[in-house]
Amino acid sequence: MRFHVLTLFPDAFKDPLEYSMLSRALDRGLVSVDVTDIRNYSHDPHHTADDYQFGGGHGMVLKAEPVFEATEAALSAYSETERAEIPVILFTPQGDVLTQTVVEELSEAPAVAMICAHYAGIDNRVPEFLATREISLGDFVLTGGELPAMALIDAMSRLVPGVIGSMENVIEDSISSGLLQHPLYTRPAEFQGMETPEILLSGHHANIEKWRREQSLRRTLERRPDLLLTADLTSDDLKYLDALGYQHVKDTE
Repeated sequence: MRFHVLTLFPDAFKDPLEYSMLSRALDRGLVSVDVTDIRNYSHDPHHTADDYQFGGGHGMVLKAEPVFEATEAALSAYSETERAEIPVILFTPQGDVLTQTVVEELSEAPAVAMICAHYAGIDNRVPEFLATREISLGDFVLTGGELPAMALIDAMSRLVPGVIGSMENVIEDSISSGLLQHPLYTRPAEFQGMETPEILLSGHHANIEKWRREQSLRRTLERRPDLLLTADLTSDDLKYLDALGYQHVKDTE
């Protein structure tokens, strides 16, 4: 997977890419992250990338010209056919909320370009004529698009075969499976009076899997009942959920 990041602050991506699984994935060539400095494509001695708003208003606006040129330079090695398959993402509070489903959709592309806006906003010609998708991390405002870009790089990289030790780990993670993950425990079995559920120490794999599934369903119902509306549920799942009051949740949609 190839990531192309367009930013005013390329140094922001140095340290986060030097640790843990993402660092190893880069070293092994499983993913690549190309960071382009938008300021290098401004056309004045001071490398100015922002300007005042037309019509007046508070805050500066990121100019369209350097963003278009930086994006064109970053994707210049691709053919026209390849370019058509590469999403150009603009991070903005006005975009679609980033979910695991969105991450999985984007992971089908050969590469992804990400525009990190700053200041009061970005010239509207960027989302209108350059970006193919607008994405938000949620209903809050950040100082720029660098943190959302890092989050997306991490989330997408996990889906690349070889980045995570076992793809089963990816499939079983919260959200990826359609449900929240069941509780996890490791040694010691007892810690300061807090004990591991006995069933996990029983060695009875079928019972353990049943317990884990039920705990996953219970957690999802309690914390993210909205996920149950699209989860792949069996008849046994529905019976268990009905006993917990799931019917009431469905009636309140």
